[in-house]
Amino acid sequence: MTTPTLAVTLGDPRGIGPEIVRAALATPEVASAVRFRVVGPTGTGLEVTDAVGTWSGGTGIGDPGDHARTATAGRLAGLAIARAVALAQRGEVQGIVTAPIDKAALLAGGYDFPGHTEMLEALTGCPTVMMLASSRLRVVLATTHLALRDVPAALTAERLARVARITREGLTQAFGLAAPRIALAALNPHAGDHGRFGDEDDRLLRPVAEREGLSGPLPADTVFVRAMRGEFDAVIAPYHDVGMTAIKVASFGEGVNITLGLPFPRTSPDHGTALDIAGTGVADAGSMLQAIRVCAELVSTRGR
Repeated sequence: MTTPTLAVTLGDPRGIGPEIVRAALATPEVASAVRFRVVGPTGTGLEVTDAVGTWSGGTGIGDPGDHARTATAGRLAGLAIARAVALAQRGEVQGIVTAPIDKAALLAGGYDFPGHTEMLEALTGCPTVMMLASSRLRVVLATTHLALRDVPAALTAERLARVARITREGLTQAFGLAAPRIALAALNPHAGDHGRFGDEDDRLLRPVAEREGLSGPLPADTVFVRAMRGEFDAVIAPYHDVGMTAIKVASFGEGVNITLGLPFPRTSPDHGTALDIAGTGVADAGSMLQAIRVCAELVSTRGR
């Protein structure tokens, strides 16, 4: 089998991205199995193969009022993502692994996206969904970075159906599951309790689930446990925190963010920039290492 080449972005240079990338790439298992294109700014203490500028602002939070430093960090992080996507689109790499970014810095740097997933969708023109996966649980988000008050309006039948189809296709292509078993978590407590706690589950979610071959909507307080016991291959969560909380409680440090729907695999760690500990030497590279492993596995699965 051909050794895969992955683009690895450094993320926000103020955060732990450069140090966890350095640690992961130095792991013998990874170094012997994968080739890398390290994408990001110079000046972080890590040699890059595809430079997008120079960083001289140091690590950590620094002065919260230093907007120029924040904007520069966000601009460099955004440039690295765009460069990595271009490498993948040209076939120079077979997958992308991204270190954490800071959403506020990304915006200040000129990239008006709530996060990686939305930016990747815009750069590729491909409808995508966010999956968080571990050996214990796979969770897909029907809506991502939205205020909770905006979720009900965003949960349209069209969106839910699209997420269901991308999820099924992704589970088949990325994980080799011929007939994925997918559950839909309810929006309201007890799936609305026949309208007592809202009618969205009966009026909207249930018809989509029936049309798309999903189980549910099932109450969120039990559906993730059922999935962890092997009843479902993935759970679609209607909003960010119910899904993210489930996967992080189940598998924090082991979970990997996977973007489904792209023409190439993309993964990232399940944590943020950790500006408060950047540069202190205590950052755990475990999730970054797992993200690299999973991306390489997804490349291999696609190539079969």
